[in-house]
Amino acid sequence: MAHCVTEEAEKILDKEFRVLDKGFVRLVDYCGGDERIVQAARVSYGGGTKSYRQDADLIDYLLRNKHTSPFEQVGFTFHVKMPIFVARQWIRHRTARVNEISGRYSVMKDDFYVPALEDVSAQSADNKQGRSPDPLPTAEGEKVRRALEDGQKAAYRDYTALVEGGLAKELARVNLPLSLYTELYWQMDLHNLFHFIELRLHPHAQKEIRDYAQVLLDIAGAVAPRAVESFRRHVLGSVTFSAEEMAELKRRLGKGNAAPLEGRAHERFEDKLR
Repeated sequence: MAHCVTEEAEKILDKEFRVLDKGFVRLVDYCGGDERIVQAARVSYGGGTKSYRQDADLIDYLLRNKHTSPFEQVGFTFHVKMPIFVARQWIRHRTARVNEISGRYSVMKDDFYVPALEDVSAQSADNKQGRSPDPLPTAEGEKVRRALEDGQKAAYRDYTALVEGGLAKELARVNLPLSLYTELYWQMDLHNLFHFIELRLHPHAQKEIRDYAQVLLDIAGAVAPRAVESFRRHVLGSVTFSAEEMAELKRRLGKGNAAPLEGRAHERFEDKLR
């Protein structure tokens, strides 16, 4: 199996892609690309790399039919700087290898996330875990931003005083807020990266982690462009229907005689059609 180098990926190695106000994503290293996916898929019968179109069709077939192991042959190592509240959602994806900066050994930097004015919104009326799509009025939004900044400054001032006073760093850090930026090295294969992006680009995901997921997708596109193109079409641009929803589709097309959906099932189905 030949060593795979992707020209576009080489161009962005170690480049910082800015996210939020002080965060970034950086591609530290990668292993493989589209060619590696094709090589892995064909290894059982020894077929070599074929035409671009044939390779793209094979990758498309693999992704549509959930033959995931060839995608696991492509690996990424990222250096990411993000607020701790984003990291706590990020780390839920347990298929990665992670090393995070330690506040027990290092003095934490005075880096805190303050949302942009257009991202300061009230609680959503129909989503218990999300915010309204409409930002607060400017004056009210600025008041919120000032309150966040004041709390951050006070917390960091106390933290600094405790550290300089000789308190152990592992204790001095405990009152630092979730808006503090942390950094980690994050290593993951393409199959699991696709799963991460699918979930974290969903409209119900928090806006801040969606921003990171979009950058990860763009970087993955430099490493494995055909795989990412297929992922965009068949996963990001797709909808999954349940058995009863498929019966409803057939009924509406005049190819089935199932009873119409009612209640919440009907609402969920209509949401998918929008």
